Amino acid sequence: MTVDHNFSLLPRIINGSIAGIVGVTCVFPIDLVKTRLQNQQPGPQGQLLYKSLPDCAVKTFRNEGFFGMYRGSGVNLLLITPEKVIKLVGNDFFRYHLSAADGSLSLIREVAAGASAGMCQIVITTPMELLKIQLQDAGRSATVDLTAEAGKANPVVAAVVKPQRLSATRITLDLLKTRGIMGLYQGCGATALRDVTFSAVYFPLFANLNKLGKRREGSDQAVFYHSFISGCAAGCTASFLVTPFDVVKTRLQTLSKGKGERTYTGIIDCFSSVLKNEGPKALLKGAFCRMLVIAPLFGIAQTVYYLGVAEFLLGLHKP
Repeated sequence: MTVDHNFSLLPRIINGSIAGIVGVTCVFPIDLVKTRLQNQQPGPQGQLLYKSLPDCAVKTFRNEGFFGMYRGSGVNLLLITPEKVIKLVGNDFFRYHLSAADGSLSLIREVAAGASAGMCQIVITTPMELLKIQLQDAGRSATVDLTAEAGKANPVVAAVVKPQRLSATRITLDLLKTRGIMGLYQGCGATALRDVTFSAVYFPLFANLNKLGKRREGSDQAVFYHSFISGCAAGCTASFLVTPFDVVKTRLQTLSKGKGERTYTGIIDCFSSVLKNEGPKALLKGAFCRMLVIAPLFGIAQTVYYLGVAEFLLGLHKP
């Protein structure tokens, strides 16, 4: 691989910001379903609140309405800009500085650049994910509590369950008051495990797939549809591989458990407990959902990023 040595920071920051906002807006409802599927634990008789992706989506929409599908999107939209900027620009930054004088970049250095970008982003990703998960999961945990109190054997949602009114600001202030700044970084280790591995796989795979496509006329950049397909394919592959880490991260970052649901002391405890009580398949909960989220999210992000929207807005020529 070769790296473009015309590294301009401002356009990349703007492109990363636009890419993140557009991508999240499109796929957030699927991400909410993914969180709820990963968080649910079998009841006393092995029953589950949600049977599948469609079942979870239908019950959530029926009980909480259209805006319920976007529960927690505010904090995501607010923090997705710095998160995507760090991820996308960070990868370009490390690729630029790890490349040889002739612009070449070995596979090992591509992986190192991606992993470094993933490590940097957890500064933003950890609190963003923690806050988003509390808001996304409120409806599910409220339903679990309601069915537990009613003593139902089968937790079928028969009535509208109104989750406790939560806000990102309230959760943040409560955490800062009770646990300090580190309260916002609960599950940081699991987040790093997921994001570093994801970026180490995603960025080299995307770069190598993208270079195979047709070039734009008068440019060494791939045509937009090939960048989109490459982003989808790389995102799909990387997201599936890190699903077990994502399941563990989601459970560790869920602060308010439903009645009877297990809490975990750390990454190893969560892994072993899930394997013992729910089986290996539980570590792949939400895998399809996650692929449906990540594939278009990164397809859209890479397309916006490589189309050079910022260069157009700033009146610059795309390198």
